[in-house]
Amino acid sequence: MILAIVSIGGLLPLFVSGTFIPSIPEIARDMDSTGPVVSLAVSLSILATAFGSLMWSGYSTYYGRRVIYFASLPILVVGSVGVAAARNLPQLLFWRFIQAFGCAGGFPLGSGVIGDIYKLEERGTAMGIFFGASLFGPAIAPLAGGIAAEYSSWRVMQLILGLWGCLEWLLIWALLPETSHPGQRGIDKVPEDERVGIKIINPIAGLGLMRSPNLFFVSIAGSVALLTDFVLLVPLAYTVGVRYNITNSALVGACFIPNGVGNLTGAPLAGRLSDIVVRKWRKRRGGKWVPEDRLRAVWIGGVFLVPLSVAAAGLVTEYVDGTLGLVLILICLFTNGMGVDFVLSPSAAYGVDLIHSRSAEIIAANSALRSLVIAVATAGILPSIEHFGVAATNIGAAVLAWLGYGLIHITIQYGEQFRAWVDVGYSTVRDN
Repeated sequence: MILAIVSIGGLLPLFVSGTFIPSIPEIARDMDSTGPVVSLAVSLSILATAFGSLMWSGYSTYYGRRVIYFASLPILVVGSVGVAAARNLPQLLFWRFIQAFGCAGGFPLGSGVIGDIYKLEERGTAMGIFFGASLFGPAIAPLAGGIAAEYSSWRVMQLILGLWGCLEWLLIWALLPETSHPGQRGIDKVPEDERVGIKIINPIAGLGLMRSPNLFFVSIAGSVALLTDFVLLVPLAYTVGVRYNITNSALVGACFIPNGVGNLTGAPLAGRLSDIVVRKWRKRRGGKWVPEDRLRAVWIGGVFLVPLSVAAAGLVTEYVDGTLGLVLILICLFTNGMGVDFVLSPSAAYGVDLIHSRSAEIIAANSALRSLVIAVATAGILPSIEHFGVAATNIGAAVLAWLGYGLIHITIQYGEQFRAWVDVGYSTVRDN
């Protein structure tokens, strides 16, 4: 039940993002603007998610998970109503920031809860289920957003997101217990007579964990893998939609489904595989636990599924016409969605393994760094396609993905030396 509730919370940020992307042409017409300009709202919401995840995770380490859910979700509701009511581009950008900031805690808080309640050899499977359920958003959000834009209004979907935030708040109030271990919260270490006012926490303190080469390399590798998703999805209405004469927003949204189904399929498989790898290598070493063993499950996605799918999609879009081309694109989208999870799911569980006492913060720091990279990169996707073409842009993303896996491989080989070099408070097998 706990895993199901936090997975719904983890689904919200991706749903907020996914319902917006297929509506960009409709919003551009409504605001008398252009697609590339409106797509800045995607980059802005990614930045808001990065900042929000850092802040909410830091406060969850101090106050606990449950109370931070209570604090963040009302901000999502207010932001969603604001987006629905926006009449010009500045208003839209402002309220998108508030909306994304409010739902940003879903992913790090959910990961923290999983770190609280699952043991080491089961954590990858649980994290995979969480990723799979959370990433169900990309499977249905674009279709939902496209249907709303085509048959009603993109504003209706924003109001629905606000209502969803209200329902999630009630669900957490009724069913989610506090999962932080007794005595482990920051507030538990403060005498009761000194618990006055709201504790001021530096929201970017969690980024200090990225001093660790292990965490930094894994985060960068995840960033460039996830970037391939955005290279495929953000311009979809302008690449696949235009190339294959798909003008209906709902049908454009439906083209996102294979990628989301790939996410939904790949995450549990990748998480389960990473647990199997951990147990196998621990047994091979006579019971000794090496955290980097979990990363050995990444190669399937990092070497093959992610880079090959994004490169193939660019070439198909450029050179293959008709129904065959569209079918091949959908296959590439599915493969890419599955492959990205074979990178992200074991990487997230690795971060929780490595710094178990600050699990929400490490996921937030990882997500924030990833979001900053993607926010900058997504702003250049459409201009790159306009200047260099779809194939060249996608092949460039594939090369970055291969370089990212190189960082994973280096971490596997030299992870123990890196941990000895920079110690940011790593966990041991006894406190995991």
